[in-house]
Amino acid sequence: MFTDPLTELETRFHEAMVRAFGDELPDNATAAIAPSRNPKFGDFQANAAMALGKRLGKPPRDVATAIVDALEVDDIVDPPEIAGPGFINLRLKSAALHASLDSLDGDALGIEAPERRETVVVDLCGVNLAKQMHVGHIRASVIGDALARLYERLGHEVKRQNHFGDWGLPIGMVTHAVRRLSEAGQVDIPSLSLADLEAIYRDAQLTCAADHKGLAAVRRFGLGPKAEAELEEQVEGASAALAEAKSALVALQSGDEGFVSVWRQIADITLAACFENCRRLQVTVTEEHTAGESTYREELAEVVRDLEGRGIAEESDGALIVRLDAYGIKEPLLLRKSDGGFLYATTDVAAVRRRVQDMGGDRLVYAVDARQSLHFSQVFAASRKAGYTKHQDGSEAELFHAHFGTILGSDNKPFKTRSGDNVKLSDLLDEAIRRAELAVGEKNPSLAPDERQRVAEAVGIGAIKYADLSSDRIKDYVFDYDRVIAFEGNTGPYLQYALVRVLSIFRKAEDEFGITMESIADRGAFNIEAPEEKAMALQLLKYPGVVGSAAAAYEPHRLCGYLYELASAFSSFFDACPVLRASSEAARDARLRLCRLTGRVLRDGLSVLGIEPLERM
Repeated sequence: MFTDPLTELETRFHEAMVRAFGDELPDNATAAIAPSRNPKFGDFQANAAMALGKRLGKPPRDVATAIVDALEVDDIVDPPEIAGPGFINLRLKSAALHASLDSLDGDALGIEAPERRETVVVDLCGVNLAKQMHVGHIRASVIGDALARLYERLGHEVKRQNHFGDWGLPIGMVTHAVRRLSEAGQVDIPSLSLADLEAIYRDAQLTCAADHKGLAAVRRFGLGPKAEAELEEQVEGASAALAEAKSALVALQSGDEGFVSVWRQIADITLAACFENCRRLQVTVTEEHTAGESTYREELAEVVRDLEGRGIAEESDGALIVRLDAYGIKEPLLLRKSDGGFLYATTDVAAVRRRVQDMGGDRLVYAVDARQSLHFSQVFAASRKAGYTKHQDGSEAELFHAHFGTILGSDNKPFKTRSGDNVKLSDLLDEAIRRAELAVGEKNPSLAPDERQRVAEAVGIGAIKYADLSSDRIKDYVFDYDRVIAFEGNTGPYLQYALVRVLSIFRKAEDEFGITMESIADRGAFNIEAPEEKAMALQLLKYPGVVGSAAAAYEPHRLCGYLYELASAFSSFFDACPVLRASSEAARDARLRLCRLTGRVLRDGLSVLGIEPLERM
């Protein structure tokens, strides 16, 4: 019994190549088997003879003949056919196809438990204190969560980490500002919204921003004593405000209860909004998964002492750096500034150490935008140089930056509001749900208002997530509400609707024949006859391999593309092959069994992507 005929054929072809060519066979020779582009030539095509013939100095057709003569696949395919210069066409036997579908239709849908269960740590979301989540947080949250779900589906232990930016000078600024306003009776901290905090944050930053360049320009161009006096006053005031913010940070770092209490309240307000957005997005991020930069503050000096003491880090112009030339990186990692201050890089190196040494991470995945590529290359290399990525048994953790592109507007520029501000994530979700409710109302006006609202939320959120995940992770993509919410084409609603159609068939089957999704498994045997049935069956059998390859490549869009092709294959099948009105009871039950498996795979795949499967739309 095997689930994936493609994998089985690749294994048997490689064995045949070894038998046919022995020591002549190059170590990296592959069977090069792929689904056939034209069903009339078979189900699969093996192209190994082309490349292998060139490397062995033999005609490809002779190589193909030698492979076929050594093949042992009589139980899987009809006699292989050699075509053209050396293509090998393969057609699955009905018995093998049916056996594969039976194997796939088990509890695990063909996804076997891993030989070695890994601990996978996924860095996702990444919010900052006193700031609202905006459109830029979608990708870090949605892609990170999808990667986490992929590894969970494969049977690995996954630990999510929401790296919360809650430490440093900007935090001192906003904490000092909020405390000052609270003591003046101008704000009640528990009543503040995150939008209020963000406004205070911006004002605090502006207040601390001294316009030294403006003052220098006034003096250079002699713009008069009034302008000079005004700018001198601004610079003095900003410098004083900055000094107060630095003092507040020192007090916060020293554990001053007054500042710590305000800081904690700001953090609680920020994270409550973050967790609510993640709940709406159906992204698994809670307090349990959140580690603030503040939680590393006791570790930073220790990391720096360790790296300096072992000669990993060295002094340069008063600063402390880690040279990375041996890793092909010319720019050294700045670990500590000349004034003794730590940086994001210091925290990230400490995070690698914690995630590998304390959390047992075998694989660390960072869903962070592409602009941080150099930063993470440096952090990863420095961590390897320090030995922080090595386990006690000598094994090395794998570190991967799952970087992603930018969400663009219709003008092909970063997606913004008309005023040029970042689009708030909550506003984006609200608009998607509003549009989805209109679309759902048009599709199914008989839905009760509360049911329509629930469906609209699942459709709107699913549409947003699918638009992001279905795009190649490393590329920018243009966001368009009308395209995202559409019920046709490669969209989230289209996939949700495909599952709804499957479930609708079974509701009718139960009403007319008393057949349910559960009972059909015992009474219906697979019997693939029509071309549309076979196309859908072959698509179904790819599922375990697609889930594995999407995780291995850190590319959720592979699973999205697969599910869209499956939904399209189901649509073609539905149009061409009557199910409840099939020519015989046996044909009806066989097609119902195929529908059941399709529904199970669609439901499972949507869940892996973090998109809610629906019963009705």
